[in-house]
Amino acid sequence: MVSANGEYLGGAIAPGIEISLDALFGRAAAVRQIALERPSHVLGKSTMESIQSGTGFGYASMVDGLCARIEAELGECTVVATGGLAHLIAPISDRIEHTETWLTLHGLRLIYEKNCV
Repeated sequence: MVSANGEYLGGAIAPGIEISLDALFGRAAAVRQIALERPSHVLGKSTMESIQSGTGFGYASMVDGLCARIEAELGECTVVATGGLAHLIAPISDRIEHTETWLTLHGLRLIYEKNCV
């Protein structure tokens, strides 16, 4: 969480989608890796659809729940999804307003430019 003045107010850390899927594929018997795509519906009709649904809607719900709790503590917030899988979760989240896949790289560019002057 970053304030309107650019102050870091805190955060929440959870395992990422890819780490969670690695654990599922590595520990569940007979579950094979699948393409990570936006789920078409909540109830999957196959193992692949069920994993896509559980992953997509599960993470979207986690994001929405964390955002609701943060807003209960701090008031209304603007929610920005970042990272390489933001495009997967943002369309099925109720809270995500913007996506910025390259936020870290933009930040590194700004630091570089500031230090080159």
